[in-house]
Amino acid sequence: MRDAWWRVGGWPIHGWLGGTGPPVVLVHGLGVSGRYLLPTARALARDFRVIVVDLPGFGLSVRPSRPLRLPQLSGLLDRFCDDAGLGRVTLLGNSFGCQIITHLAAARPQRVERLVLSGPTVDASARDPVRQGWRLLRDGLREPPRLLRIIAVDYLRAGPTTVAVTAAEALRDRIEENARRVSAPALVVRGARDPLVPQAWAERLTASFPAGELRVVAGSAHAVHFTDPKAVAALVVSAGSRSARG
Repeated sequence: MRDAWWRVGGWPIHGWLGGTGPPVVLVHGLGVSGRYLLPTARALARDFRVIVVDLPGFGLSVRPSRPLRLPQLSGLLDRFCDDAGLGRVTLLGNSFGCQIITHLAAARPQRVERLVLSGPTVDASARDPVRQGWRLLRDGLREPPRLLRIIAVDYLRAGPTTVAVTAAEALRDRIEENARRVSAPALVVRGARDPLVPQAWAERLTASFPAGELRVVAGSAHAVHFTDPKAVAALVVSAGSRSARG
């Protein structure tokens, strides 16, 4: 994977690019950049053209004067795909990134070949900052220190205002309602030790998609794409092969 820059609506957008084949765009979660998606991106680059994007306000991309709301982030991702000449794409998101790509798939079905949702938030039974904060702390105890260092740097770069506004957007969004309007196949991937995405919520959200499928990766927590990228990549390849067979 190599560093890349694009201009979307006059804004400089940073990301990474690698591989050849059908396009897969990876979308990060709340407060972070695309760096923590690179292990899965590298694994996917054996079979796909992979693009990892830092959305505006995060990572090395432009910092808007005001943090973007979820519909704005979804719309910008759609425009990014247009400006990059990608056509129909597979979208892979983690955490809040799942909410962004589901919003896009519901609004623009012609854009999306399939969705891959790794650790999709927010659990409808715990949609408040206290319970989400507690679950986030528990997850931090289950993630590798190398990932926590990446997250800490990315949160500092994004800044408290952007993090707070984006967190409020995540809590406000009803991903399960958007999921019902998604026509593309949707693969939900859950780490078996993920406290932010309990099994019951993963099952409920998967059932909300007209063509949903759930897979659980043993041993991983919320950042299953970071701790077990080969397993996630294999699931994506397998899902694509099943879709191709019809």
